[in-house]
Amino acid sequence: MSATRMMILGLVKWMQPVHGYDVRRELLSWGADKWANVQPGSIYHALRKLAQEGQLREVATEQVGARPARTTYEITPKGLDEFETLLRDLWWGNQQAADPFVAAFAFLPALPRPEAVAALRSRGQVIRAGVESMRASMESSWIRDSKPVGVTWMYELWIARGEAEADWCDRVADRIEAGVPYLPESLAGRDGWTAVEPAPEVEREPTPNADTETEAETDAY
Repeated sequence: MSATRMMILGLVKWMQPVHGYDVRRELLSWGADKWANVQPGSIYHALRKLAQEGQLREVATEQVGARPARTTYEITPKGLDEFETLLRDLWWGNQQAADPFVAAFAFLPALPRPEAVAALRSRGQVIRAGVESMRASMESSWIRDSKPVGVTWMYELWIARGEAEADWCDRVADRIEAGVPYLPESLAGRDGWTAVEPAPEVEREPTPNADTETEAETDAY
């Protein structure tokens, strides 16, 4: 929520006086619903709440025909202080975003090796496709001519992260496929977990017993 508040306050500061509709459109054009978890339906609510808290000021409300009324906002000195506080907290902090894949990967030994390999290779392919899409967007005139240079640099960060994760998927898939043990020997034998997956049983030729050998020797004389 702090990231959403910071971004809305920052956009109002940058674009003021500005309609809530334009704040929403700008955030969605950045893809903030994907990388900042900004929910499109929550933007108008956040604007109203910030106004109630004195962080924003409602400048005017306009209505054209049967369209919903549009409120124009400006940032207040209190809102400016809040924006700068949140901005610096996020710049200097090192908050890790929740990643459901990491939660699932913690239970890697519970997944059959072939399935884990296939899932990782598929994940790598999907990530690489996303990287190519981001690279195309970054090089487009839409980004180059109409967005601050920081947007291009953010795309560079996402591309670098995507390439690193895709390469990691390939490396780990190779290790799993090669049979690298999942667990140390001290944890072997736990229900549902194995340190080394059992090797397939190999049929062996029956070993002659002592009686058979004796009979064979007697026959040879």
